[in-house]
Amino acid sequence: MSGQLKEVRNRIKSTQSNLQITKAMKMVSAAKLRRAQDAILLMRPYALKLQEMLKNIVSNSEGSIDLALAAQRQVEKVLLIVITSDRGLCGAYNSNLIKLTKQVIREKYEEQFAKGHVEILPIGKKGYEHFVKNGYKLNDAFWHLFAHLDFEHVKQAAAFAMEGFVAGNYDAVEIIYSEFKNAATQRYVSEQFLPVARVENTDQSAGRADFIFEPEKKALIAELMPKILNTQLYKAMLDANASEHGARMTAMDKATENANELLRSYKISYNRARQAAITTELTEIVSGAAALEG
Repeated sequence: MSGQLKEVRNRIKSTQSNLQITKAMKMVSAAKLRRAQDAILLMRPYALKLQEMLKNIVSNSEGSIDLALAAQRQVEKVLLIVITSDRGLCGAYNSNLIKLTKQVIREKYEEQFAKGHVEILPIGKKGYEHFVKNGYKLNDAFWHLFAHLDFEHVKQAAAFAMEGFVAGNYDAVEIIYSEFKNAATQRYVSEQFLPVARVENTDQSAGRADFIFEPEKKALIAELMPKILNTQLYKAMLDANASEHGARMTAMDKATENANELLRSYKISYNRARQAAITTELTEIVSGAAALEG
């Protein structure tokens, strides 16, 4: 009986230790989430407006000038920029992104993948490790970007994709990431990066903005397009960063609840075992006293 009590005590001690860790991780994630959430909420309207403007410019410039980054080609070679996290303990966050990547390949680029023409550019250690382990064709130059999450570092990855597209190394580039909604909700999306999408509208008078260009239209677009695309990737990185901290905070909150429930269960088991031990000892004492009296 003493051995059983010792085992339950050890389990209670271990669970209490885990409970302290999950509580601490939840608090850390909540603090990081606040900063990450502020960053993406400030950035998102600006980035989305720039993307909308870029689509309008591309649509209005059709045939008038050469837009290398909007060139529509037969898709033979594909680059997928997959943004995961550097660390785990964030629930199904990374597995959902990897699952979406495989779904995109299966549904859109199965033929290209069979020919070895689908390349993955992972950003985040977890995605990098998974795709290396499973033998995917990948570029490992930018998987560590979350260690230096700023615009200057992110635009290097965007520049790599743009240069590869213009050179004909890729005919399509997509970003796969988690779009932040709130701490408990993330939307896993695949977003076209290159070629730059055009406004799709059956009404030719709608959705087309009439811009006055100063300086010359060609020079302005050549300068503007890369900057807007840099912003698009940076926005995706900020979305992913906030989503990761939200997913980790939610996961640690659930783990804390489970630990508390487990702790209650162990304490009940311990009290029952202790009560049984005391009852046994009392029974032995009473039986011994009765034997002496007899």
